[in-house]
Amino acid sequence: MGSYKIQFKNVNKDYVSENGVLKVLGNINIHVKDGEFVSIIGPSGCGKSTLFHILTQIEPQYLGSIEIEGIPLEKYQKKMSYMHQKDLLMPWRTMMDNVVLPLELEGVSKKKAYEEFYKLLPVFGLKGFERAYPNEMSGGMRKRAALFRTIMVDSDIMLLDEPFGALDAINRSKMQEWLLKIWHQFKRTVVFVTHDIEEAIFLSDRIYVLSNRPAKVIEEVTIHFPRPRGTDILIDNEFLKYKKILLDALK
Repeated sequence: MGSYKIQFKNVNKDYVSENGVLKVLGNINIHVKDGEFVSIIGPSGCGKSTLFHILTQIEPQYLGSIEIEGIPLEKYQKKMSYMHQKDLLMPWRTMMDNVVLPLELEGVSKKKAYEEFYKLLPVFGLKGFERAYPNEMSGGMRKRAALFRTIMVDSDIMLLDEPFGALDAINRSKMQEWLLKIWHQFKRTVVFVTHDIEEAIFLSDRIYVLSNRPAKVIEEVTIHFPRPRGTDILIDNEFLKYKKILLDALK
């Protein structure tokens, strides 16, 4: 078994079309340790989401190598949970039926799926909204439901692609604190894509900064704030130092 949970080694990705070749990833080297919270930031369109598409084999073609738990990605048999930028809740299903969908797809009976749902319902702060439809829920509630569904996937790897990008500042801050509690409770390995530098610093153990396309790693920053973390670190001088390092890297 390898020493890393996830490892990208010299990964390159091009898209070929009738208009020519679009180079998206250029020699990416990234590693994530078991149980670590790692964020990836970079300019819009640089290829951050492409990394997730490759990991989940939505995009099967690339150059280089990727290993999960020391196993080549192509031979890795376990699932990875993936939360997209949009909550992707089905409008015709109740919140409960949206959340248990991963279990249904695995062939779990409705009765058993609902039992698992009710075990975790208090953790996600959605009690009383089990039979609500997505259009009856606030943005923050929909995000919690989407993360609830992500947790229901039997995987110890979570890929979160800008999950809080559409929320206002107050709800976003609340969701960040709540995500850290969920991460601590379920002890998953998290890879988190975001455009928000402060969000990355607040949440992460380490941060990778990608360049413009074709994306390369131009900075790797280890965040030394102890855990658990509170919003008090946002006004800490050390926080501002991390922010400057990341802003300078993105210039």
